[in-house]
Amino acid sequence: MIIPWGSILYQVFAFLALLFLLKKFALKPLLGVMEKREQIVNENLDSAEKTRKEAEELIANQTKELEKAKADAQEIIQNAKKLGEQQGQDIIAEARENAERIKEAALAEIQREKEQAVASLRAEVANLSVQIAQKVISKELDPKEQEKLVTDYLKEVGEKL
Repeated sequence: MIIPWGSILYQVFAFLALLFLLKKFALKPLLGVMEKREQIVNENLDSAEKTRKEAEELIANQTKELEKAKADAQEIIQNAKKLGEQQGQDIIAEARENAERIKEAALAEIQREKEQAVASLRAEVANLSVQIAQKVISKELDPKEQEKLVTDYLKEVGEKL
């Protein structure tokens, strides 16, 4: 078998020339496009990672803020409850004081009216006593008539009271 060296060399030379041309005109631009694509993909991955981290930080901050808001709301509720209880106790104390003042005023009024009634009764008794004494002095009576006169006046005084 005869090896056609000329044809082999020609094919090797043509293959190397084709390889050189492909490398120069097709492979370099293709590799450049692939490198750019790889760079874009890496930038997108980095950007996505950065965005994910920012989102996690934002979520963590929002969670902290939410917990703080809940704590603040709970504190406001507790303060409102305490204030409400205090106001309720103040209202009850004020109502008791008012009731005590009204009671004392009523007792004082009752006492004044009682004193006025006693003074009026004393004045009436004194007046009747003077009238009895005048009648007794104006008439000289025997003991039976004096007793009857005193009894009648006492009945009269009892009816007026």
